[in-house]
Amino acid sequence: MNCLICNAETKYYFSKKYTEPPFDHFMKDIGEVFYYQCPFCGFTISKTHCDLDEQRWEKLNFDFHHYLETRSDNETEINQPPYIQQAIMLKILAENEIINLSNSVDYGGGYGTLSILLKKYFDQSISVYDPFMQKEDNGIYLTKEELKKHPTVFNSGLFEHLTTRASFDEINDCVSDDGCMVIHTRISGYIPKDPDWFYLNPPVHCAFHTNKSMEILMEQWGYISSIYCLTGRCWVLLKRENVDVKSKIDLINKELQANYLTYKKGFVDFWKEY
Repeated sequence: MNCLICNAETKYYFSKKYTEPPFDHFMKDIGEVFYYQCPFCGFTISKTHCDLDEQRWEKLNFDFHHYLETRSDNETEINQPPYIQQAIMLKILAENEIINLSNSVDYGGGYGTLSILLKKYFDQSISVYDPFMQKEDNGIYLTKEELKKHPTVFNSGLFEHLTTRASFDEINDCVSDDGCMVIHTRISGYIPKDPDWFYLNPPVHCAFHTNKSMEILMEQWGYISSIYCLTGRCWVLLKRENVDVKSKIDLINKELQANYLTYKKGFVDFWKEY
């Protein structure tokens, strides 16, 4: 199979069997997972997940995320996104006019956790689009027909779930010409050849990005610079800089007395290893 990012031919990398609960339960009908890696950009993907039919893939995603979101004890076997830190980050960036949260959307936002936190603690509205995980009709969800160009498109824990290039492009197509995309996923210098790597534990994680593959994807989509927030575990990709972003970032870091945000032309390759 060819790389979804740079179209080079991928090579078999390694395989994994899910034998520990609760992950073995979700994967019992799928079996061993085979991962392929691009020798050029390092992007790594599960061919097994790519070969699943649409109904089976959607069911795996729904069952696993429903399991995570409905645990009564709030204890899970994997780390959930740092939603409140992401909400704080978005609000700080918006207050400094680096991003625009008006008419923005959390793409693949599941049960709407981020949207709910933004509204409750910061009086900031953001819509949610997720065709599979809508919890209730509470006015925050958009239908696919209501999706359009948005100044900020947020996605948390989504990029590692995508099995086609069209799925990536559909997200980017929602970003306005001068807008930004905010991504929460794991992006590092390389993907380890290790079936016990922690990021493989969720059985719905099937696509793994390197600094090089994301730099290529940014260029293909027309983004010019990026920001990384360690506490929010998010990258902010900017198509345009409507203000002096570097000066704004320096001011924010000075105000917070911390290296809260990292800015770079191109992609912020924050994690050098894995």
